[in-house]
Amino acid sequence: MKAAFVLFDGMTTLDFAGFFDGLTSLNRLGHEVEYELCGPAATVTDDRGMRLGDCRVDPDLSVFDLVFVPGGFRTRELRFDESFVGWLRTAARAPWIVSVCTGALLLGAAGLLAGRRATTNPSAYELLAPDCAEVLQARIVRDGNVVTGAGVATSVDIGLFVVEMLTNVDTARQAQHMMDYPYYRPGRANRSFSVYPSLSCPGEAAD
Repeated sequence: MKAAFVLFDGMTTLDFAGFFDGLTSLNRLGHEVEYELCGPAATVTDDRGMRLGDCRVDPDLSVFDLVFVPGGFRTRELRFDESFVGWLRTAARAPWIVSVCTGALLLGAAGLLAGRRATTNPSAYELLAPDCAEVLQARIVRDGNVVTGAGVATSVDIGLFVVEMLTNVDTARQAQHMMDYPYYRPGRANRSFSVYPSLSCPGEAAD
């Protein structure tokens, strides 16, 4: 499997890193995941001033099996950048499309959430609403081949969710154990439509 991690100036690195850690844990569990960092420039700077380099500039995202888009406050303006959004539209034919936090605003702006239910950071529900069928107040929403996650730290949960979706519950549990992350509850990822609820308290997901 080949994954594209979309990076951009002003992104939130935890959005990216939590998902990256979960997905690439598959390489230690007998599954091959290749990846490329992709962006509008070879080097991007996150919302805290940290620079991330070695990005492939504006590749055709349709050649990847999975395209991941993180969030960050800058997504609120970047969704109106036609050059960036036009590039993101090339992900439309990718088998899997994933976002966390306000990365969903970028998917929505690119038309990738049309007719689908989705979630995002709770602070951006109203911004997302015009670009999808319904905004759900949930931690993770899978609608077909598109998976969206809520706020920043959800990146860890959605990484494990996608691991489970691509493999099985046992593999997700192994990845969870390696990450020493007790809060994810497997069992929902392999439904074509599923909702992973917001955590009512640490370690307990409401059903």
